[in-house]
Formats: sequence, C-alpha cells, structure tokens
Amino acid sequence: MTCDYTVTYSPCMDAVFKALADPTRRGLLDELFREDGQTLSALGGRLPMTRFGVMKHLKQLEEAGLVVTRRRGREKLHFLNPVPIRLVHDRWVSKYAEPWAAALSGLKHRLEKRMEKVFEIYIKTTPERLWKAITDGEMRSKYNFGARISSDWKPGSRYEMGHPNAPGLLGEGENLEVDPPRRLVQSMRALWSDDVKKEGTSRVTWEIEPVGDSCRLTVTHDQLREGANSELYGGWPMILSGLKTLLETGELLTTPGSLMYANPGRASGKR
Repeated sequence: MTCDYTVTYSPCMDAVFKALADPTRRGLLDELFREDGQTLSALGGRLPMTRFGVMKHLKQLEEAGLVVTRRRGREKLHFLNPVPIRLVHDRWVSKYAEPWAAALSGLKHRLEKRMEKVFEIYIKTTPERLWKAITDGEMRSKYNFGARISSDWKPGSRYEMGHPNAPGLLGEGENLEVDPPRRLVQSMRALWSDDVKKEGTSRVTWEIEPVGDSCRLTVTHDQLREGANSELYGGWPMILSGLKTLLETGELLTTPGSLMYANPGRASGKR
C-alpha cells in the first residue's frame, strides 16, 4: 500500500487513524517511542501475543507509514516514523487548537544508546523538483524554519545554513555524497544554540525514490550520541510536513516555529 498524505486523499489519513485506534498498535508505537530501532523479537517479548500477531500489527503500522524498517546485517529493525502524526496535527488538529498545543504534542525520543532516527514521507512530485526543494536556498527557507542553505553541491564541499535575522550561522557541514536527484549525504553541525553546539557532528541522509506519480523521501539522521539533545532531530516531522505541503499545494505551513527566523526579532529558537 502506497500512502500519499495529501489534504484531499482521505484513505491514507483513514489508515493512520485506523492504525492508531488499536491499543496493541499504540503499545508498539509506545515501545518504539521508548527505544527506537527494535527487532520483531524484542517487540514481541514485551507483548502477550504470538510472533505472528505482532507481525500483523507491525505490518499495518508500516502500511500507515507510522513504522519504517531498516536492515542491519541479518536483523530487521523497526523505527517510529512520526511524520504522519505531524501531518495529522498540522492539517487537522492545529486548526482547532491554540498554538502551544503543537509543543505539547511534539514527539521527544528518549535515547538510551547511540541512535539513528528515520523519517519517511510520500510527496506527489518528481525527483527533480524534490531535489531542487532540498538544495535550493530560497525554497528550503519556506519549510525549514525560514533558514536558507547555501552550497555548490559538489562532493566534499561545504554548506552553510543561516538567515539575516539570526545572530550567526545556524548550521554547517560537508556534502559527503551528492547523487542528484536520488541521494544526498551530509555531515551536520548545529549552531543555533549553545546546547546544540556541544553535540558535535552528526549525519543526515536524504534518499529519493520514485513511486508512481510520487516520490518516497526518507531522511535518516544518525551518528547521534547517546542522549543527544532532541533539538537536533525533533524538528524533522515539521520540516517534512512543510516540504510536502509546499510541493503539493504551493502553500506554507504556519505552525509554531515553522518560520521562526523569517520574522525580525525572532532570531533564536529550537529546531
């Protein structure tokens, strides 16, 4: 099942709500919230049901886009993908809630080991247009908290992220792999606050895969230290939700923090 989380395509929103309606599936998401990147055996050991039963529930969560899997050697690891929940919030809940509600519903991952975070979203666009939205400074600023990115986009070259309203650079790093319009791997050093500066360098991988008339975009943020500051990765669901909205509708999300550097006087904040 291929989900395109657009405003007008209700069946996939239905799939998310249906997946969340079952307490066992919510329990699996809670387990991944507690400790991401678990095997089927590890998850099954915490639930009073057969391995086959756990597999069925995980399959439904995958089909709804709430769980993403990755192979590590002979193991298959399951990761919580909070992007669909962010989309539900941005396009349905936030219209009726006060701005601070987004902060209350933000997903914070408590990390107990060196971690990687995996985010996946389907966007109705072409690989070329999606690549441009990722690498074009002006387009990037429309969904990345108002911040602009600049680089020559050659392997081994430097990139910088900033905004005139910010007191300095917001981030910097190196383009490790550049394969347009399929794959971009970058080191990342966050600079927007003293707390994140202490975290050092992590890595972000963008992978674009055509699926019918859409693209599956997978963002993997890894090489995060144990207990890393959630500012480093907590903003990805909002960023990807804004990217999807921009490319599919031409509109901008105005969720709290989405344009924090776009307005004078708001030159500090969290990712």
